[in-house]
Amino acid sequence: MLWKTEYRNALWIVGFFLFAYFMPVSHPVFTEAIQSALSLTNWYAREHVLLCLVPAFFIAGVIAVFISQAAVVKYFGAGTKKWLSYLVASVSGSILAVCSCTILPLFSSIHKRGAGLGPAIAFLYSGPAINILAIILTARVLGFELGIARVIGAVGFSIIIGLIMHFIYREEETAKAAAQLAVADPDDGRPFWQTALHFFILVLILIFATWGKPDTATGWWAFTYHLKWWLVSASAIALGISLVYVVGVKAWHVLVGGTVVLLATLLFPSQPLIPFTVGVIALAVILSVNPGEPEHWMAETWGFTKQILPLLGAGVLIAGFLLGDAQGGRGVIPNQWVTHLVGGNSLFANFFASISGAFMYFATLTEIPILQGLLHAGMGKGPALALLLAGPALSLPNMLVIRQVIGTQKTIVYVLLVVIMATISGFIFGLL
Repeated sequence: MLWKTEYRNALWIVGFFLFAYFMPVSHPVFTEAIQSALSLTNWYAREHVLLCLVPAFFIAGVIAVFISQAAVVKYFGAGTKKWLSYLVASVSGSILAVCSCTILPLFSSIHKRGAGLGPAIAFLYSGPAINILAIILTARVLGFELGIARVIGAVGFSIIIGLIMHFIYREEETAKAAAQLAVADPDDGRPFWQTALHFFILVLILIFATWGKPDTATGWWAFTYHLKWWLVSASAIALGISLVYVVGVKAWHVLVGGTVVLLATLLFPSQPLIPFTVGVIALAVILSVNPGEPEHWMAETWGFTKQILPLLGAGVLIAGFLLGDAQGGRGVIPNQWVTHLVGGNSLFANFFASISGAFMYFATLTEIPILQGLLHAGMGKGPALALLLAGPALSLPNMLVIRQVIGTQKTIVYVLLVVIMATISGFIFGLL
């Protein structure tokens, strides 16, 4: 076995050497692809890590520490009634306006706590795909028909794909259900409403911090956007109170941390990301120096961060190199190829749209203006729906992390199911 390992290492070294040796560093397409990869990674770090992923890591830590395994098993377990588990999974995912990467810490957490494969997969798909805000915007920008088709397709996908995954691995799920019968619900002395309130406050911070700028200056979306940092601040104050009375953090620790954040706000009133970052650091320090549940919460949060963030960074870098950045920079795969191949409503066009969407990275709501441009360039409505159903729920970074959580085989099956169902749905929609 040792020689196999050494051969594998040698192949990696030789492969990297050949890539470095023949790298077309002077070719304009290659250099622009490198620039796009770095640009996409820079954009992702600025727009998503602090505001999306960091709150999601802390929420995942809450699930791992404060929500008992029995509670997860009760609603998501392999032995739970299917109508209940899939209903809860789809509803839980749809209330979070998150992208395919932000949902990963939450998926990893509920899977770790004993959720059945089917409901966990339904939750994984529903978070980015059944985004209520994105569906409303789809209907407004891309047309009512595409909006309705996205609703029907996304809701159906989350349930059907979850059920198929459960059926394929039914023996493993049956064994898991039998083992979960012996799980007792430990009494931690804290009423459920307190845990739910603490969780809800963190979700509010995630939602308001990621609230996107609208196209118009009027309406409730624009009104909320102008108040977003006030709402984040109010939620942060509520979090401080919850840290003391629910989590058991020392009050003077929270007071000192809050004072530091307030000073950062006064010093940088026009740069809200600075006090937000200071608040994240303060929370991490406060949790780390308070033994018991707070320290455990921080340890779980850091564990998810170590597991997920490096893979996401590598995935975003590769996706930018292959497909370009969010500002229109080209990757090594020419954009005109994509536009040309998704015209009409052939099965191949729908399949190509599905597979392209599966590997591309879409931040929350960004798939809509991208698709608007592709439709104007000649993309068929069938392939547009196929990309809408596959793209927001999957991405290359997303796949790398899912593989770490559920394994290579299950990840491949999940990706294939999404691509195949998106292809078929797009083809049928195009015929109608």
